[in-house]
Amino acid sequence: MISSVLKVYECKGSEKDVSGLHQIEVCSLCLPLWVISMFWSLLIITALCTSTWLCLMWYKLSMYWAERGVKHVPVYPFLGSLTFLMRYNPAIWMRNVYESFDTPYVGMWVFFRPAVIINDPEIARNILIKDAAVFKDRFLSPGPSDPIGRLNLFTVKDPLWSFLRRRLTSVFTAAKLRGVFRIMQQKSKELVQRIDIEMKANKRVDLRMMFTDYTTDIIGASAFGVAGDATLTGESPLRSITKEFMEFNVLRGLSWVSIFFYPEIVDFFGFTAFPKSVTEYFRKIFRTIVAERGGYEVEIRENRDLLDALIKLKQDCVRDNEDISEDTLVAQAAVFLQAGFDTTGSIFAYCVYELAFHPEIQNKLYQELIEAKEKIGHADFEMNSLTELKYLDCVINETMRKYQPMGWLDRMASKDYKLDDRLTITVGTPVYVNVIGIHYDPKFYPEPERFNPDRFLSINKKNTNITTFVPFGDGPRSCIGRRFAMMNLRNTLATMFLVYEARALPNTPKPSEAKIEARNLFLAPGEPLLVKFVPRS
Repeated sequence: MISSVLKVYECKGSEKDVSGLHQIEVCSLCLPLWVISMFWSLLIITALCTSTWLCLMWYKLSMYWAERGVKHVPVYPFLGSLTFLMRYNPAIWMRNVYESFDTPYVGMWVFFRPAVIINDPEIARNILIKDAAVFKDRFLSPGPSDPIGRLNLFTVKDPLWSFLRRRLTSVFTAAKLRGVFRIMQQKSKELVQRIDIEMKANKRVDLRMMFTDYTTDIIGASAFGVAGDATLTGESPLRSITKEFMEFNVLRGLSWVSIFFYPEIVDFFGFTAFPKSVTEYFRKIFRTIVAERGGYEVEIRENRDLLDALIKLKQDCVRDNEDISEDTLVAQAAVFLQAGFDTTGSIFAYCVYELAFHPEIQNKLYQELIEAKEKIGHADFEMNSLTELKYLDCVINETMRKYQPMGWLDRMASKDYKLDDRLTITVGTPVYVNVIGIHYDPKFYPEPERFNPDRFLSINKKNTNITTFVPFGDGPRSCIGRRFAMMNLRNTLATMFLVYEARALPNTPKPSEAKIEARNLFLAPGEPLLVKFVPRS
């Protein structure tokens, strides 16, 4: 090519011949066409090589569990096994997996990452309790730019998790919760008034909305020291925030899916567990109430609520020369509200709804309450007397068995771990204990769809051991608010059912037929659960 161009110049360069100029122009155009041709050839070859590499990588990824002899759910490009997201609730998917595979564990893919679902209670026990040191961390994780979402006890990684858990565990002892119990007593009486207001105005009650009004007040007062009127009116500044939490939008959906299943992209896209406006509101009210109580300098002698405990935590850290940021303190109060108001509200709603459709069970509960009330006279139930109401606990436990708020417990292996003689999972593998699947296994709970509190009576406890009933998780990373939640459930249901009887309304779905919220990661009603309350004589 170069020699031909030189020849043209040699023959025609000294002559001002039109044909010679034309020849030079033609030859000068040959080089760009050749470059363009080569460019497209390279582009096609690169695309073919890339496609081949992607196909090989996809084949390798899709064969991950098959090569290890592990039964698995299907895998799809991009989403992996998570194609159900936003279409139906994860708890429903977990139940389907449990019922479709008669194996102790099932392989799955969280986007492009292999993960494993644990269906066997004994393996679950090993992960949650026996070998908990290997599984200290959850897989889910907000990003470094989201301190309120990242530093709370639910999401934080070790070693900060161990430090916070050790410091906060003492807050939730029975003795320390007595001050909070007074708030619950007051609010449960307001709840009775709210039922009267709702029945006079509407002749029916939307259970989830009423109970989330109520739990917002209780947790707001306990965690932030903020009094609210949502129990009576349905409105308060804090309730406007929890209502926002309950409303789905695309950005929040993407944020939570990323935090739970693809933490690597959370910071890249700026996703946060809480909207920035809510984070600033939490900081503002936290600082305001701390200042009203005299700041961090006033010694806390007795914890009246979680806020006092957080102030004391700060004081103890200063005394021990340990550093703890204000955002870390705010994060604990924020997650206590976020994790507690709707999960507890949904449990209340499902419990009352089931009892409305099972008057014989409701009457048995009422008889236990009446007998206990006769012993204490006109006095209110106290914490100790409520713990003696065994059938009440059975009703609560059966509700949590059927309507486990979070259908799985996630953990992440901190090193290679041998599940059994057949499988060793590698470090970093997400592990999901299939709690809701175990709760519906007929081997452990005959007729699992049936609401039957009697299965939790003491004579049947041998059939409901620790590995088959884990509504609050288990092991070191179990729910720290378990005592708080149980105390609230007992007091509220006892107070309410002494005064009212719940009855099912015509043309409302049976509990097993009621819709479940599809776009929520937690199990919650997907339609209003409506009942009527009738005052007891």
